[in-house]
Amino acid sequence: MATPSPFAKKLASIAQQQHTKFEFTNEADPVLCSQIKKWTQDIGFPFTSCTAVPWSAVFISWCVKQAGATKAEFKFAMAHSVFVHQAIKNAINATGVFQGFPFNAAPPAVGDIIQHNRGGNTFDFSFARDNDEYKSHSVIVIEVGQDVQGRFAFCVGGNESDSIRRTVVRLDANGIIKQRQGNSFISIIKNLK
Repeated sequence: MATPSPFAKKLASIAQQQHTKFEFTNEADPVLCSQIKKWTQDIGFPFTSCTAVPWSAVFISWCVKQAGATKAEFKFAMAHSVFVHQAIKNAINATGVFQGFPFNAAPPAVGDIIQHNRGGNTFDFSFARDNDEYKSHSVIVIEVGQDVQGRFAFCVGGNESDSIRRTVVRLDANGIIKQRQGNSFISIIKNLK
């Protein structure tokens, strides 16, 4: 397995730091709410609410920006579908340092972003390639490893149960994301920076 780039390590570290800082804090708490406001404004969007407006894509965008990516490299957005769509276009055109592929096209690595459905939707990669406005969610891979259940990607995402949470994405013997029934996986953004 390739060693993560300094940028990928920094991105994973930033996501982990935010998790450590806020994992027990609800979005309505003034401490996390003021941070959500800062993240939103830092990526260039007006802030309206910590609780009425989903902020999970803001969290991902802010982490990527904090790690050192530019607007030209990553499409900072209020919706995951926007930056995923751009990353897929990058992959199609073989350009850019964030490239989107089907979730099962390559093993996830530290610093990659995994996108999946939310709210019971069943969008697939073709839909993500052709559309940039639909409900989805994504997480940053902070570690790849193996336990008694097999291989896994350890991830951090924002606005999960109204806070910042860690989740485990199960991988097959080849390190590829295993599809799941509910909130199925859509794409993986490979971090080439």
